[in-house]
Amino acid sequence: MGAQSARSRALAVLRIRSRATALALLPAAASVVLLAGGSTGHLTGGGWDVARGVVSAIALVVLLAAAAVALVVARARPAVSPTVPIAEKTAPDLYRLVRDLADRLDVPAPSAIALTPDCDSWLEDRTHPAHGPPARRGPDGSGSGDPKAPAAPVLVIGSPFLWWMRVGELRAVLAPVVAGTGPSAHPDIAAARRFIRGLDAAVAVSSAGGRGPVARAVLGGVGRVAQLLLTGCRVHAAEMERGVAAAAAERAQAVDYGLRIVAQEQVGLAYAGWDRLLTRVALPAWRMGRWPARLDAGVVAALTELSRRDRLAAQDGSFASRLGERPACDLLEEPGTVDEAASLLAARLFHGGPAERGPDWAPVDWQEYPDEVVDRKWRADAARLHRVLDSLGVRNPSEGPEGPTLSRVLDHLAAPTPRGSAPDPAAQSPQGLDVLDVLSTTLAAEVAREESARPVAAGPPAGQGSPDGALWDEGALPLFPLQPPRSGRELLADHVTAMVCCAAVDTAGAAPGLDWLDGPSLLVEGERTADLSPSVLSLVEDGDVEPLKGWLSRRGVRPEKPVRLV
Repeated sequence: MGAQSARSRALAVLRIRSRATALALLPAAASVVLLAGGSTGHLTGGGWDVARGVVSAIALVVLLAAAAVALVVARARPAVSPTVPIAEKTAPDLYRLVRDLADRLDVPAPSAIALTPDCDSWLEDRTHPAHGPPARRGPDGSGSGDPKAPAAPVLVIGSPFLWWMRVGELRAVLAPVVAGTGPSAHPDIAAARRFIRGLDAAVAVSSAGGRGPVARAVLGGVGRVAQLLLTGCRVHAAEMERGVAAAAAERAQAVDYGLRIVAQEQVGLAYAGWDRLLTRVALPAWRMGRWPARLDAGVVAALTELSRRDRLAAQDGSFASRLGERPACDLLEEPGTVDEAASLLAARLFHGGPAERGPDWAPVDWQEYPDEVVDRKWRADAARLHRVLDSLGVRNPSEGPEGPTLSRVLDHLAAPTPRGSAPDPAAQSPQGLDVLDVLSTTLAAEVAREESARPVAAGPPAGQGSPDGALWDEGALPLFPLQPPRSGRELLADHVTAMVCCAAVDTAGAAPGLDWLDGPSLLVEGERTADLSPSVLSLVEDGDVEPLKGWLSRRGVRPEKPVRLV
């Protein structure tokens, strides 16, 4: 039922294409009739001569416009997902697993495999000439298939799946995805998809800037026509894809159905762990100009830590036995190299980092993360906080030593007005802001200024980098921002926390650490401190310094001592 519905919707899309072609040819057909009538002596006279001239001119204009639209649709480069290509020689076992799965499903095997730094898997058509020559596989899996047959799509696999899932679970999850190559090989569905992708690419080309007025006018008209056709095809295209997915799911039911139910639970777990790892662990490193080179391995550590904290999982022996099975990343010849490439792509997609490593964009191992990322981040934030205090004219307490001390921060935030001869921020502000508002606003402005001063990440030089890198918009990075802009109070809380952690490290023997679920953490006597945030929030939100002073006293932190900054 799903395959039949998909084919009928594909035919509806192709009918729209045929109607558009017929509409473009209609003036030319009328012109041919008028010209033939005049040449045979049937349609003569001044009125017919005027009609022939007008209709022929209209036909010429319409044909030129239709040719322009057809040329842009045919030559426009469809977008592809940024991925890490996996050659067969680097993952023969993975290709063998996918090929065997396609044989069991009685569908064509995917033409290639690529990884994406996300928790999803799909098939992607890359048969456009701009994507390179399509690979066609014969029955034995070699690249000697029928040249007249349509090339199979590329199988894109989420890289976290390879590290977290076991081999059997990965096969079960990929079964409905690989089954989609069957409907994709149908000529009507393939033609409808090419038409839709061409229209979408034409709309993107017409909206791109950097062209002269004539080119903008021509491409603007092309874009409006392509958008009109897309609107007419939208419902049919959506229903076609639903039919393809339903047909693929129906075909895959006979393959590892019971295991697929269990594997779907691991998909949700991997997604939660990946999202937390990116936002809590990877993002602070990216902001420091470092990128963790083993993100996928970090997912395993994060989810293992999550299970350790979960009492139910700790009591269930099935979790430990599952980790004893063969992980899917063993299907790769060099999983570390692949993990590094996927980690670099993740930094580029989610943060907009450079495409290649460099002096200001270096990889960092998990063992080096506490010193290279956590400690540097704390001291950089503390240094920024003291620069802002300097700009506001805030001085150290009269009885304390000179230098960047935690006491300077606490006294300023706890006081309703600055002490001594320091200027009154509330008096300087037309809105009558208090100390917390003035400091948070100034701090947010300083952070925004520093971020705007950072150089924009450039793509790899021509002819270098991933072959996928030239097929998506470099100016749109990051494609998937992880977090919305932080408010001034949130930034102030982060900077006060960083100053407290610096003081604890320098005066109380604490150490920076990495928590797989919460990111940078402070270790006191080897244990992670979880009670610092409420005390900092009491100070930042309410101006109540007593909870934080109590915490400092219990931990043996001396706020009057200067700390080391970057």
